[in-house]
Amino acid sequence: MSLNSVQRLDPRLLATLEAVVRHRSFNAAARELGYSAPAVSQQIAELERRAGLILIERRPVRATPGGMVLLDAEQRVRSALAAASVELDAMRAGTAGRIRLGAFASAAAGIVPQALAELHATYPDVQVSLSQVEPEAGYSRLKRGDMDLALSYDYDFIPMPPPRTLRRTLVARDPVVAVVPADHHLAHRDVIDLAGLASETWIAAPEAALRLELLAQMAKTPGFQARLEYDGDDFNTVLGFVAAGLCVAVMPRLALPPGSTQVVARPLADPELTRFIYTVRIDTRHAPRALLALERMLAAQALAALS
Repeated sequence: MSLNSVQRLDPRLLATLEAVVRHRSFNAAARELGYSAPAVSQQIAELERRAGLILIERRPVRATPGGMVLLDAEQRVRSALAAASVELDAMRAGTAGRIRLGAFASAAAGIVPQALAELHATYPDVQVSLSQVEPEAGYSRLKRGDMDLALSYDYDFIPMPPPRTLRRTLVARDPVVAVVPADHHLAHRDVIDLAGLASETWIAAPEAALRLELLAQMAKTPGFQARLEYDGDDFNTVLGFVAAGLCVAVMPRLALPPGSTQVVARPLADPELTRFIYTVRIDTRHAPRALLALERMLAAQALAALS
């Protein structure tokens, strides 16, 4: 049988073959399938023409070796379609399938793991892929359809509205804190004025801490000069510099690991700064059940992490 002949095999003709062999009768197969007996005979003849072999012995009706090969193929096709139908039903119900999740660095570490553990316990057939993305890149991927759900953020002093095609939901407020070494002369204070840090030693880490020029603008005072530079987005690296006494930093509280004894985090005063954390997805009236569940779980974990 040529490749072209195989490609021309019609699953409907295979189903007719299966019915004829199972009933051992063209007439009984025709009644089950809703065809006339001549139509069933024509379909079998067409299948034999495409296969280039006799597939059914007529008296008595039974499959030839070639017919058995196609019956095995028909069973595999039927099983695959049945499995696909179940999977599609589950996807429509939102209980299976794949969710492509995006999250910024501190959320990927501090919010996502527990939410995914809860999702897996509730929807064990849902697979999740996680990408670390910053808000702007996450919005672009959501719009392109390359991502299903994202954790995003902006700041009260730098609002960044999402595109109109996206639905963004505020889930938590993450206070921005001053981080100083544990033995720093300001570590004993309950709050720290931002302007009081202007003359400290700073690290320039635009991807892992607030930009120094923004801090100077908000404090309305000169200073905030960097003596160290870090090109990366790992908050722990910045905290390591702070713990070593090399600098101070300002960052969202979610970025701080629990139980650290080498650094001290204090709320900022004058001004108080806040990072807003959101879930974001395409703005549709309906969404898969598991996707909505994960959105709720992420929101709950964000609140728990910042309580």
